[in-house]
Amino acid sequence: MAMNSQLLAVVQHIESERGVSREIVLQAIEQAISQAARKNRDVTNDLRVVIDRKDLSLHVFDTLVASDEDTGPGFISIARAIRANHGKPVAEGDTIEIEMPASRLGRIAAQTSRQMIMQKIREAERTNTFSEYRDRVGDIVSGTVSAVAHRDIYVTVGKTEMILPGKERIPTEEFQVGDPIRAIILRVDPEAKGPSVILSRASGKFVEALFRLEVSEIADGVVEIMGVSRDPGYRAKLAVRTSNENVDPVGACVGQRGSRVRAIVNELSGEKIDIVRWNDDIRQYVAQALAPAKLESIEVDPTLPNTVHVVASADQYSLAIGKRGQNVRLTTKLTGWHVEIKKSMATASFEDQKAAAIKELAETFSVSTAVATQMADAGFLSVDGIVGEDEASFIAATGLDEVTAKGIYAAAQAVAKLMAGEENGEEALDA
Repeated sequence: MAMNSQLLAVVQHIESERGVSREIVLQAIEQAISQAARKNRDVTNDLRVVIDRKDLSLHVFDTLVASDEDTGPGFISIARAIRANHGKPVAEGDTIEIEMPASRLGRIAAQTSRQMIMQKIREAERTNTFSEYRDRVGDIVSGTVSAVAHRDIYVTVGKTEMILPGKERIPTEEFQVGDPIRAIILRVDPEAKGPSVILSRASGKFVEALFRLEVSEIADGVVEIMGVSRDPGYRAKLAVRTSNENVDPVGACVGQRGSRVRAIVNELSGEKIDIVRWNDDIRQYVAQALAPAKLESIEVDPTLPNTVHVVASADQYSLAIGKRGQNVRLTTKLTGWHVEIKKSMATASFEDQKAAAIKELAETFSVSTAVATQMADAGFLSVDGIVGEDEASFIAATGLDEVTAKGIYAAAQAVAKLMAGEENGEEALDA
């Protein structure tokens, strides 16, 4: 009876602490004891272990062959077989299943079975976890920090242990054991060596999920999230739209006096959030995404796919680029278009204009920056300026060696002819 009480205590503990059903635990114990016991030389491979589901008593059965001579493991004398068969006749060669004392399994089998039981229970845990959470990827869960290992955080949600890897954390945050924490279920990996539910607070999906929780218009489908780009812990951009003319999608996300977006910023430890109005016109979309910078022009590149060229005045250029290029980088990620920003030459200083000219000369003639600078210092800032001078004067003014200077001058003439031909062709098309 004591054994039954111990077994009951173990089963109840596993049920409550690990969330594994009693039937799965009992099956695991039966299979583990059977496998471990078969390593005993005194039993056969047909050995069977059964736990009574009512009183949890342990019963061990083995199948033996009846023999006139009780010759060893796997055999039983006919006399013993008849007694085990409740007096019914047994012939030589017949098989009979008899119950044997559990103590015959031996100490090694008991130790081995304990290891197998824990392994099977862990497998059952993993199966239960996968079944419970595989359809909840993208949901936000709330839990408690149970351990911190380097940058990885272990989170207990209900009875399930999950992991928030270091790369999925917000870099500016610190957590201690016992702290409450919210994160999104990034994926469920049944093959993982550790916890199979992987969480994230750095994913753009986490921002989306927070807005779905906080903004009823998004949850109801009135406002649609079109994209998210994020530099976790520092800044995020969220693009939204609506087909309802009576709803302002940006205002709905901001909330009255900023209450909605403020709640999300607090959850993200102060991360700034730009809410952008989506537009199918890429120029309008980029202009919204680069706000609050005021731009002079936005043009779609006619040859490079998914590329736009933006011109900003000198006082707006740094604002459009953002600190360490953050604003333009997040805009590129949000829109899916490569955004190139240049400073307006109309308001740029002479040094800026000269630097731009040097860069263009170096690219046009495939020369070094030093050679391009030497040309610019001599007053030659464009192809037209070069071909407007005769070759001898160009060589003398630049001070370049004759071979290099003649090569550049010839290339300038070729480029000028090509540009003239393109202009004539456009004029003919217009006519």
